[in-house]
Amino acid sequence: MSLRTSSRGRDRRRAGPAVLAVLAAGAVLLSGCSASGSAHDRSSGTSHESGRRSPGGKPAPSSAQGAPGTGDRGDATPRGEDDGRRTEAPPVDHLSTFALDVDTASWGYARRTLAEGNLPDPATVRPEEFVNSFRQDYRRPEGDGFSVTVDGARTGADGWSLMRVGLATRDGLGHGQRPPAALTFVVDISGSMAEPGRLDLVRTSLDLMTDRLRDDDSVAVVAFSDKAETRLPMTRLDGNRKRVHQVVDRLRPTDSTNVEAGITRGYETAVEGRRAGATNRVVLLSDALANTGTTSADALLQRIDGARRDHGITLFGVGVGSDYNDAFMERLVDKGDGHTVYVSDREEARRVFCDELPAQVELRARDAKAQVSFDPRNVERFRLIGYDNRRVADDAFRDDTVDGGEVGPGHTVTALYAVRLRPDASGHVATATVRWLDPDGRAPHEESGRVEAAALTGGAWEQAAPRFQVTAAAAFLASALREREGGWEAVPGAPGLGRLSEITAGLADRTEDAEVRQLSEAVRQARRLLG
Repeated sequence: MSLRTSSRGRDRRRAGPAVLAVLAAGAVLLSGCSASGSAHDRSSGTSHESGRRSPGGKPAPSSAQGAPGTGDRGDATPRGEDDGRRTEAPPVDHLSTFALDVDTASWGYARRTLAEGNLPDPATVRPEEFVNSFRQDYRRPEGDGFSVTVDGARTGADGWSLMRVGLATRDGLGHGQRPPAALTFVVDISGSMAEPGRLDLVRTSLDLMTDRLRDDDSVAVVAFSDKAETRLPMTRLDGNRKRVHQVVDRLRPTDSTNVEAGITRGYETAVEGRRAGATNRVVLLSDALANTGTTSADALLQRIDGARRDHGITLFGVGVGSDYNDAFMERLVDKGDGHTVYVSDREEARRVFCDELPAQVELRARDAKAQVSFDPRNVERFRLIGYDNRRVADDAFRDDTVDGGEVGPGHTVTALYAVRLRPDASGHVATATVRWLDPDGRAPHEESGRVEAAALTGGAWEQAAPRFQVTAAAAFLASALREREGGWEAVPGAPGLGRLSEITAGLADRTEDAEVRQLSEAVRQARRLLG
């Protein structure tokens, strides 16, 4: 899951390969798939978790106060206005505020691009989505909302450390206990979807999901190319699975890509078939290469936002293919309070639909935001790694009219900071607070965790627990892929790709985790391509 540093409903200018996400479709796959969990290793360093809950939304205690709305760079660190690139800026305060998100598409697309022997466009590399693509071992809360874990380790740069803020929600209800789902699948059948690994993979994924949904779940299918049509109105699966499979199997690529027509008809179908008491979702499956109708996301944002607010219908994106229009699709999904995931092959589709997407059916928190307060007595500089366009003004943290992120059960969200401590630092370094609204009653709650200097200065990151090392390695790889073009701020103390390749290969062996093996392979490929 990703923490987003910009208000979801307001300033959403995010660039990057937006592989629409399968997360959307997953909202319903709460079916018979069982999540594949590997043993989680407790991270090294001192982890301080305090559970302060504030139903009334009272301010979290903070030893660092600064001017509101100044972003996520501490002290005199240069800060880019929106995209993380270097521009001169005056010193800022010691607060970092962002909204939560669970996108992982950037990592999936980068991994595929590297495997094909190419380097991803630096603008499509979002470090937070790399970091949040790997399992974590954070403590789970007993009730709704979040647990907060903060820990850290030293880097190779003088005075710099990595600080990890980890948020987790408790697991969801069993397959038979969740609310029913009402899913409207909006499927791109344009000519570009004829490429292997696009429409064929979409059909496979929809068939897989249809077999795993419950009898009391409902689905609708909208297909679009130059125009859109409803191929299947909202239909309960009880006694109708064969009919759904027939509609899916008849999807064939035709002409141009009119995403505007597909989104418009998709939401109309979803509103017509909306079920009270069910999880209502629009699932967009596309390569996002719009070439007819409205080809700018701006014209569609208000329509999507209205459906979300008026009818509680959220949008999820599933990205396929080797070419995407991320700026277009990512903005649509973000405006619809959804998530993006990238799927490149059948194995990945099975993992996403069986392991990841079921967590999207329920909600644990609405409009969730996080704020980290650094103690200026001990912290000289800090920088949030990634989340370049996910900022929320510091003084909007407790403004519940400002959109945050929607987070489901069983999720973890990680924010990684580069922190430079003062030479004589001791005691309190930072307090991380997450604020969210109840999914139903919308009452505000908060939870906090804090970290001391000893956790950041005790040991080097290469000696930390495996899950911390994986987090750091993912961020270091993203940094290397962005820095090659210049203008992006590197992570202080990042090792060379040769050393990083050795470390990730060892982590893959230690964790016996297939996803960590993929990270190791991606580092090796990046090293070869970058020379």
